[in-house]
Amino acid sequence: MKAIILSAGHGRRLLPMTASIPKCLLDIHGQSVLEWQIDHLLENGVDEITVVVGYGADLVEARLGEVYPSQKVKTLYNPFFDVTDNLATVWMAREEMTGDFILLNGDTLFESELLRSLLSAPHKPITLARDLKPRYDSDDMKMTLDGDRLLRVGKDLGNGAVDGESIGMMLFRGRGGEQFREAVETAMRKPVALRQWYLSVIDKLASQGEVWSHSIQGLQWGELDYPVDLDRALKMAAGWLVSKDKRRLAL
Repeated sequence: MKAIILSAGHGRRLLPMTASIPKCLLDIHGQSVLEWQIDHLLENGVDEITVVVGYGADLVEARLGEVYPSQKVKTLYNPFFDVTDNLATVWMAREEMTGDFILLNGDTLFESELLRSLLSAPHKPITLARDLKPRYDSDDMKMTLDGDRLLRVGKDLGNGAVDGESIGMMLFRGRGGEQFREAVETAMRKPVALRQWYLSVIDKLASQGEVWSHSIQGLQWGELDYPVDLDRALKMAAGWLVSKDKRRLAL
């Protein structure tokens, strides 16, 4: 199992905190967001990790080299990070889409148990981690489902048709990675692709019956888009540190 982390973006909505560093390097109790992600991946046996970088690439690469000198953590540079959306960032990593892998957004902070839950999901070609909320806003990647099978995913779904939210983490097994890679390559042949999210490709694959979802309701995660999100992330991760300390004492 390997992972691809999309960390090329600027994070302008977090300015001025991201004026000189990308948001994946924002500090969460002594560790960057990216380090929290990688540590939780390593804890769950995902030991081959590719980070797609763009804004602040030199800083990200320096941090990874310092913290993970012996692990299989490498970077891919997206030179178009400032003029494209994340479909192009995914396209940059298409050669890594072999075998089974996890794809996740570089601004999704999550507890280790959440990843463990997704890895234990029934084997399907493509599985999106989903959460349930009492209401959704215009920025949420909303989902429509038939049981656990995904019918639609996107920001523009009406609230009446929403059955959950994609949290920015998905699992590819068997033929799923190849299907996704081929769909991404096809989508990138159109000029509109430069301003598309990669979930637009997942939405199209869902119409073919190839995409499923897995509930992680009750497990902790958060997307870092605005300063208030960072405040929530700090409180959430503080609880994880307390739990780690208790486990160490028990040993």
